[in-house]
Amino acid sequence: MSLITLIITLMVVGVLLWVINTYIPMDRKIKNILNVVVVIVVILWLLQVFGVLGSLQNFRVGN
Repeated sequence: MSLITLIITLMVVGVLLWVINTYIPMDRKIKNILNVVVVIVVILWLLQVFGVLGSLQNFRVGN
């Protein structure tokens, strides 16, 4: 994945999250939960893109 694609994807996710937070009426707690979930998903996606998460999936504990 190229750096430009990565940056564009992050910008689109950020703009979509901003639009949801600004224009869709929701309870503050629901918006906070949505923000946390989106941030966690983006972090996991970035770890997978950079190959950190892929190497952790092959890690075994025990036999």
